[in-house]
Amino acid sequence: MRKYLIIILGALTLSSCGYNSMVEKDEGIAKSWASVETQYQRRSDLIPNLVNTVKGYADFEQETLTKVVEARSRATGITLKADELTPENIAKFQEAQSQLSGALSRLLVSVERYPDLKASTQFSQLQAQLEGTENRISVARDKYNESVRDYNAYIRKFPKNIVAGMFDFDQKGYFESDSGTENAPKVEF
Repeated sequence: MRKYLIIILGALTLSSCGYNSMVEKDEGIAKSWASVETQYQRRSDLIPNLVNTVKGYADFEQETLTKVVEARSRATGITLKADELTPENIAKFQEAQSQLSGALSRLLVSVERYPDLKASTQFSQLQAQLEGTENRISVARDKYNESVRDYNAYIRKFPKNIVAGMFDFDQKGYFESDSGTENAPKVEF
């Protein structure tokens, strides 16, 4: 009987010490991360269609297309599971995604020199879908960061930090703004 009483007391102590809340918050991060991955995958799925549409214009810069394809390959090569969301892993993931964003930006800027391509309905639709996806990525990243903030703050508070340490609830990494975005661009006329 005493053995069962100790088990019941242990279970009650764990439930009142925040363990269950830590599990719930950790699962919330996993859900938010899945949403981030879904949006990045959506963007990645649009890129082959965009590249094929642009390839149809014979004199389009091949180097620009190659850089987009290579950046996409690097970005899709980095996948993280919810239990791997350390600050270092998030930084690696974000770096690969930023390189892809940069390559896509260069592609879209170079399209300006091809009025027939810009006027193409298929290209316009893909560009609109890509812009919408970028907005969805931003929203998903914000929700993810909010989940991480809530979780990290919770596991760092006393006495929850003791329980978090006992059960290996480690801090998760945030998405940070890309370097250079803290400075406003200079506009000269």
